[in-house]
Amino acid sequence: MPKGILVVQTRPVSPEREDEYNRWYSEEHMPDIRAIPEIVSARRYRIRDAGQITARPSAREYLAVYEIEADDLEVPLAEMAARSADGRVRESDSVQTDPPPALAFYELID
Repeated sequence: MPKGILVVQTRPVSPEREDEYNRWYSEEHMPDIRAIPEIVSARRYRIRDAGQITARPSAREYLAVYEIEADDLEVPLAEMAARSADGRVRESDSVQTDPPPALAFYELID
């Protein structure tokens, strides 16, 4: 069965709303995403002193990694979009959208 990961970099809209952002992400968004059958894992990370790793630190200090296993890797991505559109994946205005979150999808090759 094909496997992939969806990587999403985000940040709160402001430092004052960081607690709200983290609460929404952990208590609402992640459970909503984990409810999609092909999502086998969903985890969040916070950047740690990027200056030691790269000269150009990320402008988005939070990272979510969603592991996907599906016969057709496009199906769970389409399901995420459908659930976002109909409200089953809840959104929050505590997430910065300008610039928008950075997304990348990777398919396992080895």
